[in-house]
Amino acid sequence: MQHRFWDERYGRPGYFYGTEPNDFLRAQAAALPIGEVLCIGEGEGRNALHLARLGHRVTAVDQSEVGMAKLRERAAAEQLAVEAMVADLAEFDFGAARWTAIVSIFCHLPSALRVDVHRRAAHALAPGGRIILEAYTPRQLNYGTGGPSDPDMLCEAEALRAELAPLTFDHLIELEREVIEGPAHNGLASVVQLVARRPG
Repeated sequence: MQHRFWDERYGRPGYFYGTEPNDFLRAQAAALPIGEVLCIGEGEGRNALHLARLGHRVTAVDQSEVGMAKLRERAAAEQLAVEAMVADLAEFDFGAARWTAIVSIFCHLPSALRVDVHRRAAHALAPGGRIILEAYTPRQLNYGTGGPSDPDMLCEAEALRAELAPLTFDHLIELEREVIEGPAHNGLASVVQLVARRPG
């Protein structure tokens, strides 16, 4: 099962994607209104911790108990209120009109599940709420600097535009950039970045 794969990775010494937040999220979070934030596919918690330090009320979801345990330990050490939940995104209840932001950083899913998750995520945003996402594109397979080897788990801007069609796009771009995040993401990469907002 997939959670065993991630439990094994996150069970190694250190942090698989480092301890610093994702660069794109860091830039976007600076202008994010304080509120309820959901981080999906959150791994060992680096992005959730950054958002909690900024004052957000953060819920982090991942299928790895090991990753979420590492997040709980770091949050407790810093006295940060982060809810760390172990859940499968295929079954996770996003709620309705709840979140100020939903954060998806390198949360790569099979395309059919991704479409469903994005549909539910768009419905779960509060009016004015935003989805902040960065992911690898299929061209990342030529770089070998991180990410899945299955093209079905990689995504492009136009697919994301269709999947999140009810939202207004403030930012949507594909680009090459250096991604330096622990031993797992290290080097020039092909990524797609978006910020999409629920009207109102």
